[in-house]
Amino acid sequence: MLNAPPGTPTDIASALVGLEDGVHPCEVCCNLTAADPCRICGDPKREVRTVCVVEHPQDVLAFERSGEYRGRYHVLHGAIAPLDGITPDQLKVRELLARVGPDLDEVILATDPDVEGDATALYLGRLLTNLDVKVSRLAHGISVGTEIEYADAVSLARALENRQEFR
Repeated sequence: MLNAPPGTPTDIASALVGLEDGVHPCEVCCNLTAADPCRICGDPKREVRTVCVVEHPQDVLAFERSGEYRGRYHVLHGAIAPLDGITPDQLKVRELLARVGPDLDEVILATDPDVEGDATALYLGRLLTNLDVKVSRLAHGISVGTEIEYADAVSLARALENRQEFR
């Protein structure tokens, strides 16, 4: 910063202040946005009958980079972590449940494949199975390009558990 052109630190400070004032959760999906609804929720070309539930806004960016998912999202802003004092009440669970209705066919639980993400998916799965919507969870296992001899035990176990019939 000391070598930056004059005014650069002030410009950066102004941009950071602008973030606080201009960015807020989308009224539909709870993703961070400067407009309501966000760009994804406002896109008429998106599949509206499927919602992919993620923990953080950066997870939405990861799915968007893949180009494989064309539905809508719901951002929880965290995962259940009792040891850290994070309970379902602190997440955007009520907002997710409010979105479930006759216009929604499937909820994809795309939480992280760790203890907190699994606990969150299990909790949401139990809530959602009482409603009239299909609930699915992302498959877990060995990453593409990984050699089996270097895979950890949990990934191998999940890969076996989530195996599919060869066709």
